[in-house]
Amino acid sequence: MPQRYIEKILRARVYDVAHETPLDPAPLLSARMENRVFLKREDLQPVFSFKLRGAYNKIQSLSPEEKEKGIIAASAGNHAQGVALSARKLKIQALIVMPRTTPPIKVQSVRNLGAKIVLFGDSYDEAYAHSQKLAEEKGLTYIHPFDDPEVIAGQGTIGMELLRQHPEPPMAIFVPVGGGGLIAGIASYVKYVRPEVKIIGVEPDDAPTLYRAMEAGRRVKLKQVGIFADGVAVRQIGKESFRVARKLVDEVILVSADEICAAIKDVFDDTRTIAEPAGALSVAGLKKYVKREGIKGADLIAIESGANINFDRLRHVAERAEFGERREALFAVQIPEQPGSFHRFCKVIGKRSITEFNYRYASDRTAQIFVGVELSGGDREREALVARFEEKSYPIVDMTDNETAKLHIRYMVGGHAKGVENEMLVRFEFPERPGALLYFLANLGKRWNISLFHYRNHGSAYGRVLMGIQIPLGERGDFRKMLKDLGYTFWEESDNPAYQLFAGVD
Repeated sequence: MPQRYIEKILRARVYDVAHETPLDPAPLLSARMENRVFLKREDLQPVFSFKLRGAYNKIQSLSPEEKEKGIIAASAGNHAQGVALSARKLKIQALIVMPRTTPPIKVQSVRNLGAKIVLFGDSYDEAYAHSQKLAEEKGLTYIHPFDDPEVIAGQGTIGMELLRQHPEPPMAIFVPVGGGGLIAGIASYVKYVRPEVKIIGVEPDDAPTLYRAMEAGRRVKLKQVGIFADGVAVRQIGKESFRVARKLVDEVILVSADEICAAIKDVFDDTRTIAEPAGALSVAGLKKYVKREGIKGADLIAIESGANINFDRLRHVAERAEFGERREALFAVQIPEQPGSFHRFCKVIGKRSITEFNYRYASDRTAQIFVGVELSGGDREREALVARFEEKSYPIVDMTDNETAKLHIRYMVGGHAKGVENEMLVRFEFPERPGALLYFLANLGKRWNISLFHYRNHGSAYGRVLMGIQIPLGERGDFRKMLKDLGYTFWEESDNPAYQLFAGVD
């Protein structure tokens, strides 16, 4: 690699505004992976992302005339905040073009840093095109988020810190990849000083920009990219960043959205902080690499690149983390529509914790159950459980990797039922422990038929269940007494308008 990048990195002025972030051990993840895992904590920067380094290094390198005229950038996230803070530090006018679809919290964050904002278009590409037009009209200097030597050098200071903080060379450094500026910068320094250290890029499997480019030997423009890991949702790797990366990057690993969610949880377990999806990407790749290669006892570093995640996304992350870790399975199972069949079904599952249970009466012969089961043995246990259901003559479909089932169908099981008599709707809570649902169904016995059932484990001390049960009016007192004897708090919901409008009996 040309000497000029090493010189640029050594001369980078990033510490006028950015911090040297710690390289923290991840003891829990290390124990699970049987390796020594370290996290480079770029989420601790003033704007919660590494992007500040490259943005500031580029902006401070401008001529006095360029600084006087001002700068412009297009971004919906971390780069915008890095540019805005850098401009404020250098007392330069900054204009940021953001898509109209940018969440208000991110718009306000950039505005709070003193930048002027133009909202334009519904995508980054439209905002970028408009920023180029404004730059030409107003004579502003465009600050690219990744495809610029000064930006790459600014990000490269992370590599310089890593080798100072970890004097013995690690086996590998895992780096998230979007446009490629971060991995190009880190690789330039690390490969020059420690060529034996592997530089491994990590990308979402629905945004494989560098992966496809290295496969083709040239830059490839993807038709579309997934936006879950929005910090790396780039359709084409940068020209300069690819020129550097293709020579220095050892390989690129692709990971799924579920694996990213599991990695966010891993980071939380070790640091009690929440990484954004792109920020946890490197951890997901590290885990996949260790499993594939069977490595033990090695020093491995993951770049935790940012923590700018919207709070309302956390529910999705929590829902999907167990799938990414292969600790939860989803099944569609057919059982007989008769009293006691739920109990017999749960006995097949055994003492495993049921994480989700959705059912609505559809016919008087068979019932379709949508069920989630907690796993401790990963895919092997899941496959064994499928075989056990089949052995007991239960028709079953494994939905664990069915994206539509996980995103939508699990919330749509139900609807109005025809031909259900004497249905009573009850909402109740029971202590959350393995076998608790089986215990409840055993006490229910074969006296009454369940016609609606919804349960989801939320990780709290008590499970929450909504159940429809066919009970003649004269026997409802016995049912209430059973719940009280079990010590369950319950509420009768038969008159609830939500039930009557969307799930009641026709």
